[in-house]
Amino acid sequence: MEEKKEQQQNPGNPLGNLDQETQQKIQQLQMMEQSFQQLAMQKNAFNMEASETEHVINEVEKAEGEVMRIVSGQVVIKSTKEKILEEMKKKQELIVSRMKQMEEQEQEFSKNVESLREEIMKKING
Repeated sequence: MEEKKEQQQNPGNPLGNLDQETQQKIQQLQMMEQSFQQLAMQKNAFNMEASETEHVINEVEKAEGEVMRIVSGQVVIKSTKEKILEEMKKKQELIVSRMKQMEEQEQEFSKNVESLREEIMKKING
């Protein structure tokens, strides 16, 4: 009888025949999946930045003499090849470090999402 009270009959809501706990878990799963998608987009942006940084390093290594760099998209400043390479390699290290963290987060998210999904399916399938 208690289970009947928890289950709400709502023909407009496909989840209406599920108990409150299962409905909450489904909502939690949806939020986790959205967060997972945001993480994937961030990871993609870091991949692009890593690729651009690698390209800059390769081009600067080929350069001879003074090197110019653009700051804030508006100012061009003379610099040495060594200084720019040092800055770019530090930037590359930070990007690689951040991407490793994101991969770890992504793996943890995947485990949690899959675990919650299995829990929900058990509840739904009885």
